[in-house]
Amino acid sequence: MPPVEIVEADLSLTEHQHAVVELIDAYAIDPMGNGKPLSAEARRNLIPGLQKHPTTLLFLAYQEGKAMGIAVCFLGFSTFTARPLINIHDLAVLPAYRGHGAGRRLLQEIERKARDLGCCKLTLEVQENNHRARKVYAAAGFAQAVYKEAAGGSLFLAKML
Repeated sequence: MPPVEIVEADLSLTEHQHAVVELIDAYAIDPMGNGKPLSAEARRNLIPGLQKHPTTLLFLAYQEGKAMGIAVCFLGFSTFTARPLINIHDLAVLPAYRGHGAGRRLLQEIERKARDLGCCKLTLEVQENNHRARKVYAAAGFAQAVYKEAAGGSLFLAKML
């Protein structure tokens, strides 16, 4: 199997812009994504929105020159440690490339970047029934956050607007 190359995306490059839109659209179609493609409006606004967002960090996975995986991350801040954190908002690998280490390599590169930035932690959300992704995350050291046993574990909640 050819090696997986991870690059931090540069959204001023047309090649990276195209890869981001196509990979996020493929992820959106996936049953563990949104189950439907991006709308024309989302496709049109994705790159300008990411470019405007001041804490955007993007990583692309390539194999033999083909973009086949993506991690969309945002810098956050922990008030309890007074240090930055990285939230992995999206992590996806095209179905034909799954099981060959691209997700693991993306997570390694994100962790390297987080350490370089002095981050206190990485955070992410995952669908409860996305067992394949959960195994990758567990192998990389991710677990439900428990800060104080009596408080129980953290839950990710959302309110759609």
